[in-house]
Amino acid sequence: MFESLRSHVWAYPALEVVHIFGIALLLGNLVLLEVRVFGLGATLPVKALSRLSLGIALAGFSVVAASGLLMFASQPAELLANRAFTLKMLLLLAAGCNAAWFHGRGSLDKLDRLAKSQMAVSTLIWLAVVACGRWIAYV
Repeated sequence: MFESLRSHVWAYPALEVVHIFGIALLLGNLVLLEVRVFGLGATLPVKALSRLSLGIALAGFSVVAASGLLMFASQPAELLANRAFTLKMLLLLAAGCNAAWFHGRGSLDKLDRLAKSQMAVSTLIWLAVVACGRWIAYV
């Protein structure tokens, strides 16, 4: 099955499109919530917006994880030897730890300076993940 991902002309590129769609859902909704927390759209209630945007972001992450696992399975040796891929995986771990800390301490209820810092760090980490994902093809 995984060999067919590599051998069909359209299969791997189609999987990349699905991956990018998931990234858009994930990152777009995280940034939407972040700009609200930082004051843009102050009339929107944070709780309601967070329920919507985090739900869609989680769906996007699910799409990214599934498509990413399929892409990895089609060429594991090449990807494990790729420094950009290794850095991407470390950044994903950092993003997960930051999200666990953010939600574990109830940051959406507090929206204090630390919560805002965590959100900014989250966005920077995810942008670095995207950049590393693009560099995989060139390293």
